[in-house]
Amino acid sequence: MIALHARRSAASVAAWRAAHPARPLVLVLTGTDLYRDIDVDAAAQRSLHAADVLVVLNERGPLQLPPALRARCHVVLQSCPARRPLAKPARHLRALMVGHLRDEKDPLTYLRAAARLAARTDIRLDHVGAALDPALGAAAAALAARQPRYRWLGALPHGAVRRRIQQAHVLVHASRIEGGAHAVIEALRSGTPVVASAIDGNLGLLGADWPAVFAPGDDAALAALLERARDDADMLPALQARAAARAPLFAPAAEAAALRRVVDGLLTPPDGARP
Repeated sequence: MIALHARRSAASVAAWRAAHPARPLVLVLTGTDLYRDIDVDAAAQRSLHAADVLVVLNERGPLQLPPALRARCHVVLQSCPARRPLAKPARHLRALMVGHLRDEKDPLTYLRAAARLAARTDIRLDHVGAALDPALGAAAAALAARQPRYRWLGALPHGAVRRRIQQAHVLVHASRIEGGAHAVIEALRSGTPVVASAIDGNLGLLGADWPAVFAPGDDAALAALLERARDDADMLPALQARAAARAPLFAPAAEAAALRRVVDGLLTPPDGARP
């Protein structure tokens, strides 16, 4: 069995383990699992101990697990096809945030940073995502109405979102909780630099020493990074080089190989014993 979510799949995990005590069970942990549920939810904690293998989606994910369970943990980085960067405007910096408007994604930090940059006619901020929280949608709509250089574009088809990532100078990822954001992966695979909140879910994709990070919720720091991206001619090329170096980690072949290692290790355990 391969289960996704420690808490949401807890009943299925318990039923599988009760029915098949000797058969392998893989549990894939998301951001809300790692950075919230396993600390406070008893059912999620039972799922951790029932699994033979735990899979996390960023390189720093194992650090969030109880030390006794880390030996069971495998990192599997998600993947997407590579795309070439597209032409970008020279007269202004185009920033892009991708993520549905909900608290975990922290869109308010992006909105506050956009408000701080209202006087910068050479910095434009696009925002893609549906208003899963109506109050956050209302805040985005209100800012867009009074500040023309901030655009809330709502939900878009995936192909259109990828093109906008290719066209952006920089992708902003402001999340408070994240297991391994696909938007960050798509940016790296498109040669688009990333400015992100300094949480494990982001640093576990970008690298622990990624330079363009800000404390979660720090809109002043985010605004300053976007100003630097526009004003410092060396910043974006340096980030593009780092993105190019990380991009092969998220190739589909790399993800497939990692998954095969996990499954093969369970199907052929040493001496016929459970791992």
